[in-house]
Parts: sequence; structure tokens; C-alpha cells
Amino acid sequence: MKSLQIAATGMAAQQMRVDVISNNIANMSTTAYRPRVAEFSDLVYQQYLTPGTLTSQLGTVVPAGIQLGTGVKASTVSVEITQGSMRQTGGELDIGIDGPGFLEIQLPDGDTAFTRDGKLNRSPEGEIVTMDGYSLADGITIPNDANRISITRDGEVVAYFDNQPTGQSLGVISLATFVNEKGLEALGDNMFRETEASGQANRQVPGSLGVGTLRQGFVEDSSVDVVKEISDLIEAQRGYELNSKVITASDEMLAATTRLR
Repeated sequence: MKSLQIAATGMAAQQMRVDVISNNIANMSTTAYRPRVAEFSDLVYQQYLTPGTLTSQLGTVVPAGIQLGTGVKASTVSVEITQGSMRQTGGELDIGIDGPGFLEIQLPDGDTAFTRDGKLNRSPEGEIVTMDGYSLADGITIPNDANRISITRDGEVVAYFDNQPTGQSLGVISLATFVNEKGLEALGDNMFRETEASGQANRQVPGSLGVGTLRQGFVEDSSVDVVKEISDLIEAQRGYELNSKVITASDEMLAATTRLR
């Protein structure tokens, strides 16, 4: 009976969906986290009688045919492109990205990564770095004698010093956008890497056409909708139970067959 194998694929699909939902709920407090969604597609169909097959010399054809499905498979686990709410922190180097765009990060191995986590700090050398100590690719260094830092909405970093009425521009924090954000490779630690699917990074000044702006003293919260995730979790649990009932029913039918005399 094919129903045993078909139901097994359904249980595996719902199990993957639960895994994705559990990861979303676990990251409900992760800065700038965007929820993932598991998407599925049906498997190959067995064509016992193809629609349109001739049934007589007069040219009559089968209107529907007999096509039996073989189950379900996972097609993608994609990222929802939704922005979380801005939470005020008051941190001098905290920046929230209001709109599309990623901060570019320089990794220790020389590669670049991208993030929307704007919880930034100052390294002992004065570089602007992430929570893990990775410096921004813009290469902005803050002088040791600077007593205040201002970051404008268009990304300009300005340092202020004692006995100087005007500030000194240190550079501009750029933002990178991608043709297909869902094609980015997730690395963990709120970082992503560009791939052929995402396209190359398009680096622009914040506030440019199609690019968000920066908000100093804010960070972006997770965009996970807990109520929706719980609803999806219940639905996945019910789907798993229904597929298990199909296996139970098929097993009982096979048992009835073995009892025939």
C-alpha cells in the first residue's frame, strides 16, 4: 500500500515545519532576526491513465485520467522580508536600519559578511565593530580623544572633541542591498553571505533610492510574530497526527488482508 510511504513523507514534512517554527520562536528576542517559512511541493505523480488519452477511433479522449500522487517534499525554507520594530537603546554606536539594507562586515579570514544587527561597539584600536569584534568594512576609526559620536540618518559619522565647536567627519557607513535577499546564505551570529542566488552586493549611501536610513540609538527587534508561530505550530501538530492516523488505518487494512481465509 502506497499510503504508508505517502503518509511517512507527510509526517517528515510536518516535522520539518515544526523545526522551522521552533527556531523562529527561539529567536523571538534575537536582534534583527527575520522568521523563516517552510514551503513544500508535491512529489512526482504516477500516471495510470494520462488525461487526453484516446479511447476510441472516433477521437474521444479521457477527460481526467488516473494520476496518483506519491507524497510531499520540502521545496524551500525561505526568509520573510519583514522589518522588526525599532527599539530605543540610547547607545551611542547603536544603529537601527529603517528600510532595506545590510551593514557590511569584514571577517577575520578576509571574506565579507552582511548583517542588520546594529548593536555596535568601539574596539581598543577605535574601530567600529560588531558584538563579536568584526569591524565594519567602511573602515571608520574613532579617535581616542573624541568625547561624543554622532551618526546621521544618511550614515555620516561625526566625532566631537573638547574645545572644538564643530565636529570632524570620520566617514560614511554604507548599506548593501541585494536583488534577491532570500538568496543570502545564513552564517549564524546574525550574519549572511552573498551567493549567486542573491546577486552581488549593491553598496549605497543610506537614504538613497531603494535603501533605508540609519537611526542612532536604536536597534531593530526580531520580526517574529509569536501568535502566528503558535497558530502554525498547532496546525503542523494536527497535520502530523492526521498523517499518523493514515498509517494506522493502512496498517489495520493490511492486517485485515492477512486474516483472510
